[in-house]
Amino acid sequence: MRACALDEVKPDEGLAVEVGDLTLAVARDGDDVYAIQDLCSHAAVALSEGEVEDCQIECWLHGSRFDLRTGRPTGFPATEPVATFPTEVRDGDVYVDTSTTLNGVRPS
Repeated sequence: MRACALDEVKPDEGLAVEVGDLTLAVARDGDDVYAIQDLCSHAAVALSEGEVEDCQIECWLHGSRFDLRTGRPTGFPATEPVATFPTEVRDGDVYVDTSTTLNGVRPS
């Protein structure tokens, strides 16, 4: 499903998007685009409000960091991964496949 226009996704920032019944954070790292569940597994706040750097997104509340590729936490206090989803860029738009996750984590 179409998530957003590619030019809406700013470097170093996440973008909250609704895709079907899920809220996702879409982020860029160079030319790569990632979609991750927009919910910190530690504090249940929006990851899209945090900073993006070195293919990670940081939770603004307590500083937990998550790898955009795998959803795995890379910084405490989070210890549980969040779901990540396949993306594709076509004709200037970002599409996300929410029928499957890349890391096997079910969205909460």
